[in-house]
Amino acid sequence: MSAVKKDPKGIVFNIQRYSVHDGPGIRTVVFLSGCPLSCRWCSNPESQLIHPQLAYNRNKCLTFDQCNRCMEVCTAGAIQTDEENRARINRGTCTKCMLCAEVCPSVALKVYGEEKTVAEVITAVERDGAFYSRSGGGLTLSGGEPMHQTQFAIAILKEARRRRIHTAMETCGFCDTEDLIAAGKYLNFLLFDIKVMDPQIHKMVTGVSNQLILNNFKAVREAWPELPILVRTPVIPDVNDSREAIRAILDFITDFDKISYEMLPYHRLGTPKYEYIGNTYQLGKAKLDESVMAELMAMLNDEYGHLIPVNKKSA
Repeated sequence: MSAVKKDPKGIVFNIQRYSVHDGPGIRTVVFLSGCPLSCRWCSNPESQLIHPQLAYNRNKCLTFDQCNRCMEVCTAGAIQTDEENRARINRGTCTKCMLCAEVCPSVALKVYGEEKTVAEVITAVERDGAFYSRSGGGLTLSGGEPMHQTQFAIAILKEARRRRIHTAMETCGFCDTEDLIAAGKYLNFLLFDIKVMDPQIHKMVTGVSNQLILNNFKAVREAWPELPILVRTPVIPDVNDSREAIRAILDFITDFDKISYEMLPYHRLGTPKYEYIGNTYQLGKAKLDESVMAELMAMLNDEYGHLIPVNKKSA
């Protein structure tokens, strides 16, 4: 086993303050880069690679009539002009030096992902300490998949607990079992994504089997029986938007203690970012029927109401 670094560093692609959807109370969510899944609906495509990524929003480009700083600093010749005299990035030629983003005055070019130390992360989190004490909030690690940067994630959680910050983590569950159990030692709350129970469908839409995920769910529940776990399912059109698919998940988790459950309706808010990083959104113009979501919510309320978080229950 390799020695744990004294002061591990990692790649963080966003720190979101004042979140009320990622654990109890008001929280600061630290998004770590890197994910072993490639979900077709991913709303954070910039999180999938563990290294920083160059993003380009052509609508913010000032055009080369007003600025050509990016072209001047690009030593690879990866920046050219398009039909509207705006920058065009040849990603096959780009060396990812990121110099263009450093000089772009309009932030049309930017970098997703920045190396940070544990101390830098905790300092950012502690700025909102007053909100945590009043609301019962704290730090939530998300991603990507936090356990994709295992040492960094555990070091953040450990230091947060040492400073009496309430800790939560969102995981897809596809990680080393021992690492996940080790992280549990420093967690007050766990958000665990279960997307679909059918292993073939799971592999088709995420790129991996769900066997390890389900085994890890059982393992972390057994290792930390008092740890509150919120299971969350993104409801995706033509993937798991049926009573049978959701019921299979609910039947799997209902026998475990200290478990609650939440469905997250599909949205397309992250789709522009695919274009920014040079990728294509795989679900096209898919849309979740509101009546389908209402039917699933009715089933959840009527048959599995004991799994609904207290703050989500209907009056």
